[in-house]
Amino acid sequence: MTRLTHYLTHPWLTIRVQLALGIFFVVAALPKIVDPPSFAHMVYNYRIVPGQFVNLMGLTMPWIELLCGLALILGIWKEAARTIIAAMLVVFIVAISINLARGHAIDCGCFDPNPRPKSRAERVEDMQLVVVRDIGMLLMAGQLWWASRRSAQCAARSAQ
Repeated sequence: MTRLTHYLTHPWLTIRVQLALGIFFVVAALPKIVDPPSFAHMVYNYRIVPGQFVNLMGLTMPWIELLCGLALILGIWKEAARTIIAAMLVVFIVAISINLARGHAIDCGCFDPNPRPKSRAERVEDMQLVVVRDIGMLLMAGQLWWASRRSAQCAARSAQ
């Protein structure tokens, strides 16, 4: 095992990444849970989800974010929570990227379903930053997966 692999899969780092990712998702979920109509409007603005599913997504997605975030914070169902969070991050990155490619400047609704009014240029810049931030969080989920895999491999070697 290389020194870099050792550091990147060390339990000290892994627990901090797990807590940080969990906190990000809990913090992102709470304002959406409090104001489902505004979040449903944000989902609608992406123009990706068929109209009949917008309200369903507006109601369920924040709860999934909250439950997965809490699972990571509490250290329960870590693998499932990590996988769901990674899948959501991929969907978020793709959805925002599609709208950037379309030239459709929207507020992402990630942490606040009622953002302050912004210019088109500000929204485009925010969308670009959100993609970078979400890629960073996806890398965090990847670190959790990698550390879990390395831990399982070490346990298997020890059992032999």
